[in-house]
Amino acid sequence: MGVEVVRQRRLARRAFIGPTGTLQEISIFSGHTAAMRPRILVVEDEENVAFVVRTALRLAGYATVETSTGRDALQVVCADDAFDLIVLDVMLPDLDGFEVCRRLRSDRSDIPVIFLTASDTVEDRVRGLSIGGDDYLTKPFSVEELVARVEAILRRSGKSTESRLLVCRDLILDDEAHQVSRGGKTVRLSLTEYKLLRFLMRNAGHVMTRAQILDHVWSYDFNGESTVVESYISLLRRKVDAEPPHLIHTVRGIGYRLNAR
Repeated sequence: MGVEVVRQRRLARRAFIGPTGTLQEISIFSGHTAAMRPRILVVEDEENVAFVVRTALRLAGYATVETSTGRDALQVVCADDAFDLIVLDVMLPDLDGFEVCRRLRSDRSDIPVIFLTASDTVEDRVRGLSIGGDDYLTKPFSVEELVARVEAILRRSGKSTESRLLVCRDLILDDEAHQVSRGGKTVRLSLTEYKLLRFLMRNAGHVMTRAQILDHVWSYDFNGESTVVESYISLLRRKVDAEPPHLIHTVRGIGYRLNAR
């Protein structure tokens, strides 16, 4: 397993394991249930990689179902074909991902497929795409790139999470128009302020730690002072939370929470 995947797993575990030791599933839609989120089937036999993929997708707002073999994946889709996308490892312990995709397409399943593989040969890429795959990502990979590719495919199919407004009381973030308003008044934000607000709104009702904020707002590679989080929270409060009811709350010793209600 590549160094990048190991690093992403460490970051994901720090970001997603809750105080009870269980994986926290986070909804990004205020007023929407988990059942309304796009559903993704993750087929991966390497637990470290599966952990990274599922946590990245859940934080991005997707519901995930997992299996570790090709035959299990086919059975899952046969029993429940209401998936919006499949993230499919090529090197599986029984059927390889190419064969899984071939059988899905022969059964007239049109669920989009993104292949994950350690091989970056042209022959494998051509094979994967020619049998009906929609995209191809080689290991080690960036979770940001994976989520972006998932989003691009779902956008084309009309099931993108990004097409929705994020709403918390009278605070509205329109990610398509890249606009923010509070109480009907437009709020001008810098790019970083916008990313921070979007991250808090996507995880409304949940406490986001300073480490999580640094990891996700500053693209996992920030090397500056951690006080930058406090500075930007302060800027954000002045612009979108100066008047009551206040939405951004400090949870001492942990981080920040944006109240959804």
